[in-house]
Amino acid sequence: MIEQFYLLTTVVLGLFAGSLLTEACILVPYWRRMKPAEFFDLHSSLGPNLFRYFAPLTTLAVGMAVATTIVDGFNNVAWGISAGLSVITLAIFFFYFRAANNSFAEHDLANSELENELSRWSKWHWFRTALMIIALAASVYGHSVDGLSTKV
Repeated sequence: MIEQFYLLTTVVLGLFAGSLLTEACILVPYWRRMKPAEFFDLHSSLGPNLFRYFAPLTTLAVGMAVATTIVDGFNNVAWGISAGLSVITLAIFFFYFRAANNSFAEHDLANSELENELSRWSKWHWFRTALMIIALAASVYGHSVDGLSTKV
């Protein structure tokens, strides 16, 4: 039963990493080509939909990665790395994305500031996408050879 939980954790981490990658490769370039008025109009409807998708997925991925590490008794370094990177990815949301997304939703930015803010948003997004891809790889590795087991 525990192995199925570990496998499900890897699947959820993969879904989250893939979703972030899709957003980075498809949505963000599209947003960056839009005129500010079009972006703000789109964001008023798309922003809440993205939040409804990503909030539970993020919570589930981070929670399962941490739970897997705890259930394993902190004996698998790969699972620990996966959990740590997942927690960092969540922290980045609170550190940067919550305020940035609210500034888009509230149209708190001048049209002339949008290009720079979307550039900054894109860089942070690629950073957290890379972290989650590494977390996913660590999770996959955690299934093999006890993932650098700390057991002696």
